Amino acid sequence: MGAQRILLVTGLSGAGKSTVLRTLEDLGWETVDNLPLTLLQPLLATPPAAGAERERPLAVGLDSRTRGFDAERLARQAKRRPVEMLYLDCAGEELARRYSETRRRHPLAPDRPAIDGIAAERALTAPLKREAEHVIDTTDSDVPALQHQIRDRFATGSDSPTLTIMSFGFTGGVPRNADIVLDMRFLKNPHWREELRDLTGLDAAVGAYVAGDEAYEDALARIEDLLLTLLPRYRAEGKSYVSIAFGCTGGRHRSVHVAERVAARLRAAGFSPSLDHRDLATPPRDGIERSAGAKKTGNEADGAQGE
Repeated sequence: MGAQRILLVTGLSGAGKSTVLRTLEDLGWETVDNLPLTLLQPLLATPPAAGAERERPLAVGLDSRTRGFDAERLARQAKRRPVEMLYLDCAGEELARRYSETRRRHPLAPDRPAIDGIAAERALTAPLKREAEHVIDTTDSDVPALQHQIRDRFATGSDSPTLTIMSFGFTGGVPRNADIVLDMRFLKNPHWREELRDLTGLDAAVGAYVAGDEAYEDALARIEDLLLTLLPRYRAEGKSYVSIAFGCTGGRHRSVHVAERVAARLRAAGFSPSLDHRDLATPPRDGIERSAGAKKTGNEADGAQGE
């Protein structure tokens, strides 16, 4: 196990420290903000919890509001340990605008114009900027842009969203937390084949029947291409969970088969989806299929003779 990664986040007040720390926390970092400077060394010397599988990277936020703040001392402490420093810079005019919009007082100029406090803080923190391995100027960055920069620089490699592929029946309602819902009721319904009715989308015979639909291959290929385009974008936006739900009438045949196929395709592309077949155990019922508007046509009607 390598040494724990430690990042000191500092810079000008109003330049985005809170956004940086929240983004790092979303990436799996442990974060501490405005820790009194006298407690910094004890914190860095504290070993990880017993039994921990790995040491989470640690980010500590420090600026002029920190109790006992001393830039020269902090720069010396950073040199004595294997730590990195991120300095957040920003143009004075932009910082003054931000303070005006939020109606906050600058910590170094509670009774003077914010621009005076900004100038004083810039001079005060200059030793930290000189020592920082990472300097980010947030003058032209909104919150999403800054979050993107932090993810690009400090992602730990485990920041991919948790991906769930699920099947469900529309008669039981659409899953509440699904990000993407795709309706598979355009495919031939195995329920109306007597020999398939009691089987599920996990059975090869059902899969072959569904895949025999003339729209199947083209539609599934397009869906898979769409998901392979979207999932990296969700990751780039920092989304923690992505749920893709495939629905059919009862949630036992078409949606189950399609969810299995798409999950296999995503695994082959390097993703790690989990599968959830919500309504797989629901018994087949003709009334559900009919009430949902399903129609028996052609061979399906033939297979339903005698019902």
